[in-house]
Amino acid sequence: MATIVKTPSATWKAVIRKSGWPTIAKTFRTKRDAQDWARRTEDEMVRGVYIQRSASERMTLEAALQRYLADITPTKKPSTQKSERQKATTLIEHLGKYSLAALTPELIANYRDKRLNTLGRRGQLISPNTVRLELALLGHLYTVAIQEWGLGLTYNPVQNIRKPSPGEGRNRRLNSDEEKRLFAVLRQHSNPMLAWIARVALETGMRSSEILTLTRNQVDVKRRVVRLTDTKNNEARLVPLTQVATEAFKQALNNPVRPLDCDLVFFGEPGQDGKRGPYAYTKLWNQAKKQAGLDDFRFHDLRHEAVSRLVEAGLSDQQVAAISGHKSMQMLRRYTHLRAEDLVDQLDAIEQRRSKA
Repeated sequence: MATIVKTPSATWKAVIRKSGWPTIAKTFRTKRDAQDWARRTEDEMVRGVYIQRSASERMTLEAALQRYLADITPTKKPSTQKSERQKATTLIEHLGKYSLAALTPELIANYRDKRLNTLGRRGQLISPNTVRLELALLGHLYTVAIQEWGLGLTYNPVQNIRKPSPGEGRNRRLNSDEEKRLFAVLRQHSNPMLAWIARVALETGMRSSEILTLTRNQVDVKRRVVRLTDTKNNEARLVPLTQVATEAFKQALNNPVRPLDCDLVFFGEPGQDGKRGPYAYTKLWNQAKKQAGLDDFRFHDLRHEAVSRLVEAGLSDQQVAAISGHKSMQMLRRYTHLRAEDLVDQLDAIEQRRSKA
């Protein structure tokens, strides 16, 4: 039987002492609320379904995210760590004062709708994919809190709401004239690494992070392959090289200004600690693409273009995935936007073969 007592601050405290269960207590504004809570809790104990919720009621989302960033985020890739810190800041700004137990699907759905109607720094609406990834972080936080932290949460509220669609993905292609203009500008730069990096991306479909972290022993120009060990999906793979890509790597590996103590293929200037990191290309890339009249073209679009060209060359989905590192055919199809005019040419060739048969 629960004990209900009035506190010196004029609130009511319910204390439950039951054999086989830890002593629990909770304070309420009215005696009726204390009695109702005690009755429900004792009933749950009798039925064996009681869950200690006090920890989740005390811990705010802000505190939970800080713990997540300290315990879980460091186990992920540096790029993911940076992204999660940014998403956590946004979640804390809007929902940080709520306790984990107080966040309901309705509150999270309201957050979703508000974010989808918010203007970003560039004056455009926050993209649905950005909001989807924020909700993914929040959802994983709850999963960790339930499965590992033992906070007494009965369910994950993020699972019960609609997630924004990631969208159709970009389909920006690079035509031959644009390619000529772009690389003409890149080759004019005083540091040839910028052109080599872009050429490797266009010829191989490797991600920028995969290219920039390459060391010399990962590139085999004789066998014309690159061995990737640090990839987005944590699966090592061998990337075959075209003759053009091989030539770009030969020039990069024979770079006469490479320091003797640096093993990176594409190296940057020394940092404050005196060590060299990967080549910082972003600012120079943005300047070059504008000069070439390609303001809307992103570096990652080079990967998109490379994968699309592999498909157009007749490689199977499995062969393309082995080169690009895509784990699912669904993700791969988002990158393989075939040009309609190329398909017309293929259809004409098929009709010609039929007519001769």
